[in-house]
Amino acid sequence: MAIDGRIGIAALVLSATGLVYIAQREGYSEQAYPDPVHGTKVPTAGFGSTGGIKMGDKLPPVRALVRLRADASEQEIALKRCFGDVTLHQREWDAFVGLAHNAGATSVCKNNDRTGPSTIVRRVQAGDYPGACDAILLYDRAGPVNKPQDRCSHPDNRTCRGVWADRQRLRAMCLGAPGSGEPMP
Repeated sequence: MAIDGRIGIAALVLSATGLVYIAQREGYSEQAYPDPVHGTKVPTAGFGSTGGIKMGDKLPPVRALVRLRADASEQEIALKRCFGDVTLHQREWDAFVGLAHNAGATSVCKNNDRTGPSTIVRRVQAGDYPGACDAILLYDRAGPVNKPQDRCSHPDNRTCRGVWADRQRLRAMCLGAPGSGEPMP
């Protein structure tokens, strides 16, 4: 049932816009490469696929797109499980799936100590949709944070500015901000 233009989460699937966003953000590599944060422990190929990828593997374009959609479907299943029975705009769903594809569904679903729901989940379940979109900005790290400068959002950080720019774009998409590629509700 639609409430304020929102759709029940059970009926939502990542849109073409959301899939293209992820593909563009990740970029394409046919040849497996070391993950920028975890190195060769997490070989990556295609459009950011990691599961079952080994260094030396090749993922041709068509297979990479099929794999991207399958990876996104796994993220969607996990998010639906943790979000529960809620309603969302398509743009909100696309943004949360995009975040989960990059940061992991467990990270989006659980708080840092993995004992309870994340800020995003708590806010969505409370109906605080703008607050849930704002919480995307809490995902401002790539690897361990030992000092404030390790956060991608810190003005002195020069190693993961792309992560911070992505989080700002995902937040804008989620909110339906002008210029984000999604219409305002």
